[in-house]
Order: sequence, then C-alpha cells, then structure tokens
Amino acid sequence: MAVTPEAVSAYEKAWRMGKREDEPMEALDDILKEKKIAATREISLGLVQIPIDQIAGTKTAGRSAAFSKSFYPLLEPGSEFAYKWCSLCGSHMKEGIRDPIKAYEFMNKFYVEEGNKRVSVLKYFGAVSIPGTVTRIVPPWSDDRETRTYYAFMEFYNLSRINYIWFSHENSFERLQKLVGKRPDEVWTDDDRIEFSGTYSRFLIEFEAQGGKKLTITPGDAFLFFIGIYDYKALSNMTTAEIREKLQKTWEEFKLLTTDDPLELQMSPAEGGAVKKNIFARLIPASAEKVNVAFLHERTAETSDWTYAHELGRMHLQETFDEQISTTCYENVTEENADGVLEQAIADGNNLIFTTAPTLLMASLRAAIEHPEVKILNCSLNTSHRRVRTYYARMYEAKFLMGAIAGAMSENGRLGYLADYPIFGATASINAFALGAKMVNPRAKVYLEWSTIRNHNPEETFRRNDVTVISGQDMLAPGQGARRFGLYRPSDTMPVNLAMPVWHWGKFYEKMIRNIMDGTWKFDNASTETKGLNYWWGMSAGIVDVLCSHNLPIGTVRLIDLLKNTICRDDFEPFSGVLYSQTGVVQMDANKVLSPEEIIEMDWLAENVIGSIPETEDLIEKAQPVVDLQGIDNKN
Repeated sequence: MAVTPEAVSAYEKAWRMGKREDEPMEALDDILKEKKIAATREISLGLVQIPIDQIAGTKTAGRSAAFSKSFYPLLEPGSEFAYKWCSLCGSHMKEGIRDPIKAYEFMNKFYVEEGNKRVSVLKYFGAVSIPGTVTRIVPPWSDDRETRTYYAFMEFYNLSRINYIWFSHENSFERLQKLVGKRPDEVWTDDDRIEFSGTYSRFLIEFEAQGGKKLTITPGDAFLFFIGIYDYKALSNMTTAEIREKLQKTWEEFKLLTTDDPLELQMSPAEGGAVKKNIFARLIPASAEKVNVAFLHERTAETSDWTYAHELGRMHLQETFDEQISTTCYENVTEENADGVLEQAIADGNNLIFTTAPTLLMASLRAAIEHPEVKILNCSLNTSHRRVRTYYARMYEAKFLMGAIAGAMSENGRLGYLADYPIFGATASINAFALGAKMVNPRAKVYLEWSTIRNHNPEETFRRNDVTVISGQDMLAPGQGARRFGLYRPSDTMPVNLAMPVWHWGKFYEKMIRNIMDGTWKFDNASTETKGLNYWWGMSAGIVDVLCSHNLPIGTVRLIDLLKNTICRDDFEPFSGVLYSQTGVVQMDANKVLSPEEIIEMDWLAENVIGSIPETEDLIEKAQPVVDLQGIDNKN
C-alpha cells in the first residue's frame, strides 16, 4: 500500500509526541525479574477486548526500544519502521484495524508480544480498545494489598468478563457485584455487560470532564461510591445533564476517598457553649434563629426499644428548650420511603434532622447533598461523609461495667451475652463485657449468642450451657412485657434484673442544639476537607450510663461507681494493657491503649468468649441492610 501524505503527517506528529516523553516503556520480563517471580501460572483468556489505557508496555525489552512509554514511535521519519507504521496508519484510516494483537496480562495491565505498531497507531487515533489474544500471568499469592486486590479482581472477572474497572480496595469488586444487583456467584450475561459498559462510560466521561483525573482515586472508586448513593439502575436512567449535576454536588464526598484516614472522631463535646458551667451560658441567645428539629425513626416507640430511647431523647430536648425549638417525629421510615420522608421533613420547615438508624444513612446523604442549607446527622458509627455528620455512643464502656457486675454475681462463672448485629462497635461491646467479667472473676466464660441468626434459639443454648447471668436486650419498648433485658439472672419463673445500660440520647441532642446556637458546630470539623465527622461520646459526656438494681450487693454497687468514675476521668480504658483474643495475642504492651479506630473496627473476640462472629448469609433478612452498611468486614 502506498504511503499517503496524511499517514506521513500522522507519523511525524506521533514521533514528536514520543520524543517528549522521558520515561522508557515497561517490559513485562523485566518486571517479573525485578519482583523475583520465576515460576508463574499462566491462564489463557482467549480473545479479549483490551482497554488501550491499560496497555502498559511490551513483553520483552527488545521490543520496547522503538516506542515511548505511551506507545508513540521513536524511530526517525523515513526509516523502514516509519514506512511500516505509515502503511498501517493508511490501512486504519481506510478500513480500520481488525486483526487481534497478542498480549500478556499481569496485575490487570497488558504487555504486547505481537502487534506493537497496531497498538501505536490506535493509541495515536484515540481508540478505546483493541482485540487481543491474551494470556494471564498469575502472581504468587501474598498478603500485600496490591496482590489481594488483584486476586479479588480475578474472581470478579471470572463472573463478569469486565477488565476496565479497577478499585483501591479488594472488597470493592464484591461490593460492585452486589450493587449492580447480582448474587455473589452470579455470572453476567452479554446484556449485563453491554448495559454496564454504557452506564460506566457515561459516568466516566462526566467524571473526567470535571477533573476526576486530578484526584488520587480510581474512576472505579468514584463510580462505586456514586452508585452506592444513587443506585445503579437510577444512574442507568439518568440523562447526561443529571449525571453532571449530581457529580458537581457530590464532589466534596469524592475528596474523602482520597485518603486512608477519612474519618475524624470527636470523643467528647467540644469546648464552648455546650460545656460552659455558668447558668447564663446555657441560655440560647435571643437573636438565635429558631431550630426546627425532625427525628426520623425506622420503627415506632411502641415496637422498638431503639426508637423508644431516641424518642425519650426528643422529649428531653423539647422539655429543655420549651418554646425555643420545635421537634417533629416521623416514624416507620424505611430505605424505600426515606427519600420522600426527608423531602417532606425539609418542606415542613425543619432545618436540623436526626435520622436514628444506620439504614437511613444513604437517604440522609442524598438529602444533604440536595439541601446543603439543612443540617443532617445520622446515628451510625465509622462512616465518613462531608455532607452528613454521624453520631453514636461508646456503649462498650457501659458493657465493661455490666461485665464486672456479671462476673461478681455469677455462681459458676458462666455468663451469657446476646448480641444483635455484627456491626461496628458491637464487637467492642462484647469484648468489653468479657474483660469486665474477667477482671473480677479470672475464670469467667462468656457464651456469645446472636439474636439475628436464622432458625436459632439463644435462650436454649444458654440453658444447655448452664449460664447463670445473661446480658440481653439493652432495654424494652413500652409495648413489650418481658423482663429479659439488661443484665439479668434467668429463672424458671421471673428473671431477676441486676443492671441495665442506658443511652441518654437527650443529653446528646441537647449538646448538639447548644453547639449549633453558640456557633461551636461550624468549628467541629473545620480543620480539614478530607475527613468526615463522627461524634463518639461516652460516659464522661453523660451519653451512656449503667443503672444498678436494688438486687445488687452494696459492695458491687460501690465497685461499679468506682470503675465508672475512673473511666469518666480518663484514668482507665477497658482496652488497655495486655490483651488476648481467641486466636492469640492482640497486644503485649502493658502501657498501651487501643486507639479509637482499633476499637471501632475490632474484628476479634476476647479469649474468654465462647462463640463467633456470624457470616452475613447466616443472618435473618432484616439484618442484611444494617450489616451491608455497618458490618465489621466493611472497612472500605
């Protein structure tokens, strides 16, 4: 084929682009040698559509000398190489390049063995992909993050045959499978792949147009976060203008993905009007704007102890501020109707909204993005968002005291602990209870049961193991008549209540109102743009406590008061000193204290706990949404 002037011009331009690149092209053989990977496992992937952007180099170093790092030609115009490149360029401009190349894939990057000029020409013309016969080189397993992520990708690829999306975290591939509506082991159809390609491409164009390449996250990270908020099917049906608008409003949230430490924990109320001691400082300024406060509950106070506790908090708030604020309660709010209820609450004039269930987090975030003038807080732990602040209580401190009481009151040292969801904070409460029991009774054993396991009877298990003291449901809603709550001694007739933990949500809500009124609120998280704020207050702030029954000996009550005071003064931390788990040593330093982050994300059980953390598939259906959002294995 005769070389056309257009092809010669294209070569000269591509050659100049290559000369401007300083870095040499990568060679797979050199990479394997550097990583000391000698024996490799190879898998034939057959004919694959290779994303051009993921072609990183050549198979051997000898083939790389003619090309720059980005596959632009380096040999002089007029050379035999340039002639062949121009001939291929002319052929492409006339009828397109269809012949597949031959390449190797390693760690989701591709290295060309045959067809370098085809890649170079297509790269110059801005092609998105090229067909190729691909052989995968599987790296040996290691526990480093890069290899773990690649192995997770291979599992995802076996189901989806999608190779153009990448994440920073290994769990993200599994999460994507779920968010697109697939079962963990479900294979994608051709229609699934076509739909996903179109949806992801439309997102990617708008994401990069707004500066996505400047962020230190992968486009896949941003896409996964986006469909976690807005839903994959909803994104599929959005117009380009809608995607662009929502990306602009969500951009601050993407910044939190750029750091490995996106969460700021506030462990106690900030200094300011919320903690000033003189009575005049506790008055809201006369000029302060009236606060209309909405509470959104997943259930009703009559059917849920959790909702009942928050309703007590709302009533405390209304009584404390009387005519200075207005509160409204919205009940039976689910993931399905939450968007509408939030919009209604905002339309009703509420400028401060508390959503009291973790399952309402995403709806809270969507509302906060659309209405930045409204302050929205969600009751959950270890979640990081700029638009929504989250709050929770350090209940593990109270559980430590409950464990001490249980250890002192048990005749045989066999204690029971009934947990509900395996979520952030729950494991810390279990372990704190076990450590408290062990402190007063070195032989104490804690039999762990879960109320959310399918087809399981925890009470029967406790009876079979001759458990003498049980930590059950924290409290009861008014419509429930049982006495199996708090810490109790089981009986054939009537359980004997010994103590109960208390969530003083009213005190938290009161402090929040004062923070907002005196201006402290805006300084709580003003130091950084790459962290979300989580209020995680404990006994020192009066948010959690333990109420002792008259059935306790006076000496035990005095011990609990002493422990409570030392915790409140920060003189003692339950997770300090030498700690052992079921599988070995957690820490050996007698002077060390676990960090708040280590306590929140605790995924081990203390050595004197008999039981395990359940798998998600073993849980009842209503537990699934909570665990999906807050599960202790969901750390990314």
